[in-house]
Amino acid sequence: MIVVTGGAGMIGSMIAWHLNENLNRDDVVVADRFEHADQWQNICHRKLANLLDKDELPAWLASGTKIDAIIHMGAISATTERDFNKLLATNIRYSQHLWNWCAEHDVPFLYASSAATYGDGEMGYQDDHDIDSLRPLNGYGYSKHYFDQWALRCQREGRPCPPRWYGFKYFNVYGPNEYHKGRMASVAFHTFNQVRERGRMKLFRSHREGYADGMQMRDFVYVKDAAKATSHFISSPAESGLYNIGTGKARAFLDLASAVMRSMDRLPDIEFIDTPEDLQGKYQYFTEANVSKLRRAGYNSDFMELEDGVADYVRNYLLQEDSYC
Repeated sequence: MIVVTGGAGMIGSMIAWHLNENLNRDDVVVADRFEHADQWQNICHRKLANLLDKDELPAWLASGTKIDAIIHMGAISATTERDFNKLLATNIRYSQHLWNWCAEHDVPFLYASSAATYGDGEMGYQDDHDIDSLRPLNGYGYSKHYFDQWALRCQREGRPCPPRWYGFKYFNVYGPNEYHKGRMASVAFHTFNQVRERGRMKLFRSHREGYADGMQMRDFVYVKDAAKATSHFISSPAESGLYNIGTGKARAFLDLASAVMRSMDRLPDIEFIDTPEDLQGKYQYFTEANVSKLRRAGYNSDFMELEDGVADYVRNYLLQEDSYC
């Protein structure tokens, strides 16, 4: 059995898709908290051995079922979350509980960290373990950073650890099954909806010297690639630790929005607006994954080019009657 927490979320549900469709595994257990009315559709096409509420998982694990790995994607992922007690309970304490269970039962533990741990990028995007100088820009990023620090401390001090553990610093993931994320959904998804509704897309103006409007840069990674790279570590003998998951190539928001419009057979039409006040000072202007460590871990598959990933997302999902994967 493979347990996927947050398995009804975007990345989690696409990991379940990859396990089903590409690895021919239907012994997948999804645990999540369904907080959005249509979120069940993220998993309605999946073959699952069991489906649990996140609070049911500890008791289910105690039943003694053989587990090959826990893939822990469940989290509060909103960068705008201001109640740190919620982040503490969900992103830290729940993760620590699963870590300790995996350590006790000798089960590999794979979990979602985030590129948000890198803050404004001043310290670079190298996924080594010298992370104490990183300064995330928001509570969400800090909650992920704290757990990374805690995991590394457990390893360094010889405290109980899973036999293999991996924390994945996902960069800007876009693609199917993100429809429940609201404001936190990708710019690709927002572009599609704004163009369909109003015929044009609004992007944030640049408020930093050296960046033209729309030329803020991100490492955009298609969710199918993120799922594939994550699943590589289920049976990989790679060294435990932190790993970037991104393409290694930064692209502009203007490139992304234009690719969406072209995939809709529209000419690019973009309006620039001021960055909302609650994001100013907490907004990354450049991210680019260093993926050399991922490659050394034996992951050799190519990442889709931005235009190809966007075309698959728009034409095979967003433009279809059933947009769920």
